[in-house]
Amino acid sequence: MARPAPVDVLTHEEDLQELITGEAVALDLRPTSFVLRAAGTIIDFLVYAAAFVLIILLMFAFAGQLGIDEAMMQAIAVSGLVLCLVVIPTAVELLSRGKSLGKLAVGARIVRDDGGAIGFRHAFIRALTGVLEIFMTFGGLAAIVALLGGRAKRLGDLIAGTYSQNERVPGTTAPTFGVPTELVEWSRTADVARLPDPLARRVAQFLAQAGALSPSSRDRLSRQLANEVSVYVSPLPGTATSAELFLAAIAALRRDRELTGLRLEQAGLDRLAPVLGGLPRGFPDRG
Repeated sequence: MARPAPVDVLTHEEDLQELITGEAVALDLRPTSFVLRAAGTIIDFLVYAAAFVLIILLMFAFAGQLGIDEAMMQAIAVSGLVLCLVVIPTAVELLSRGKSLGKLAVGARIVRDDGGAIGFRHAFIRALTGVLEIFMTFGGLAAIVALLGGRAKRLGDLIAGTYSQNERVPGTTAPTFGVPTELVEWSRTADVARLPDPLARRVAQFLAQAGALSPSSRDRLSRQLANEVSVYVSPLPGTATSAELFLAAIAALRRDRELTGLRLEQAGLDRLAPVLGGLPRGFPDRG
């Protein structure tokens, strides 16, 4: 089974809010909700505003000692404003690959529309438009655009071609299945020991991703893998058995038999533990 295509060659389906790979696997990349984006933006706003206030306070505290006149103070204030509202946000998102303190708190990351990492252009455009839509309007313009558009995008995201991806999603446990009912009788005499480990891993990967495949790709890949696996299996089930059920039975057989082998090996080690860990007869215990 071919490996999934890398992120930079995936095609974007905005209506479905997902990425479709070349193997027809739908990647569920979840955008951050409006509420979480607002919370992260408020945190960033407070941090950058506090940094600007700190610069102003330091400037007034040392203005007399350094002999700074009023014109110089205004120039420093403007430079500090540009530093805190444009330069620092751009540098933070660029160096952290789309994160900031607020985004880290809510579990979000800024990515391109195709799912890739942002670059300098994306970070700079977002920071520059953020001066207008976040700082000058106290987030009002950003909130209106995010509520009216898809994926809770603000104006800077629309111009830069980015969106906020939610990385803090609950983990899922892959279900464990047994041998299909119609193949239980066959599995009692089936020999799958010769199946190579790399091919067995490909079968396991296919079964784990089967639910995300399109029907045509799922059928094609299952038939292809079944043809490869059948060389190492004896006897083969009846011709009426579907390729995917055959693969599921093979995976369950190998899992159960490998588990049995590991348990027998551990039981043997447990029986030998007193001998392996004990001292020879008459040898003093110096420990």
